[in-house]
Amino acid sequence: MRFLTGLKSDGATELSAAAGRRGLIKGGPRVGKGHKDKVAVITGGANGIGQAFAKRLAEDGVHIAVADMADGRETVKLVEAAGRDAIAVACDVSSPDSVAAMAKAVQQKFGRADIVVNCAGIYPQLDFAAMTFADWRKVLSINLDGTFLVTAAFVPGMRERKWGRIVNLASSTFGSVTTGFAHYVASKGGIIGFTRGLAGDVAADGITVNAIAPGLTRSPGTLVRKPRPGFADMDEEFTAVAGLQAIKRVEVPDDLVGALSFLTSDDAAFMTGQTLNVDGGRVRS
Repeated sequence: MRFLTGLKSDGATELSAAAGRRGLIKGGPRVGKGHKDKVAVITGGANGIGQAFAKRLAEDGVHIAVADMADGRETVKLVEAAGRDAIAVACDVSSPDSVAAMAKAVQQKFGRADIVVNCAGIYPQLDFAAMTFADWRKVLSINLDGTFLVTAAFVPGMRERKWGRIVNLASSTFGSVTTGFAHYVASKGGIIGFTRGLAGDVAADGITVNAIAPGLTRSPGTLVRKPRPGFADMDEEFTAVAGLQAIKRVEVPDDLVGALSFLTSDDAAFMTGQTLNVDGGRVRS
């Protein structure tokens, strides 16, 4: 299984513009408040949104463990270029044994994980009439079970240290009208519920749990899937969705990194159980 979430070369213009908007600091890496020398595990971090998350946290001063079925070496290079340490670990987040092995590798390399970013996920388009239970379980096992398994692997250590940040990737589809993604939307609804429920369980230990809900983001996964009925290609669908947003341009991974930086910082210490819609103003909640 491969987790596809991010940006390919067709989105270079949008990525460059987004980087300019978030104001990269020249002359050296930024250090976020409370980020310096923390360790983050990012699932699905080999490319796309996960890779953008890794790069930004590295710029904030965080060391990174990339957990993905895809090759994470490119992300490791980006992290090291920002002056931070990194490892890439092959991990199937739907497998308890694979997650346990990944957690052991992180412990051996860094001795702990302070931040967990659950970004791995799949989003196959399939009409409900054609959906089998196997189709349903595949999406739920990766998107929702994977979020549970990875979080459960690292919460005990966070509790011991009385500090932790968990950020889950939800989706604005949970608040939108969409077709062909019943299993995907259900998994993201489960992630929002898990975020809210877990937040209360771990708050006394200095751990916050929040979620980010992107809109339709130009990524390798979205670029290769077939467009929804009524659209000639994905470019047409991207444009149509952008027209529904208050900010009428196509979303790219770099549009999400500022929210992640905030939620994993000390500045967000009094915020937990929340889902931030970062979708150009399409969904209001």
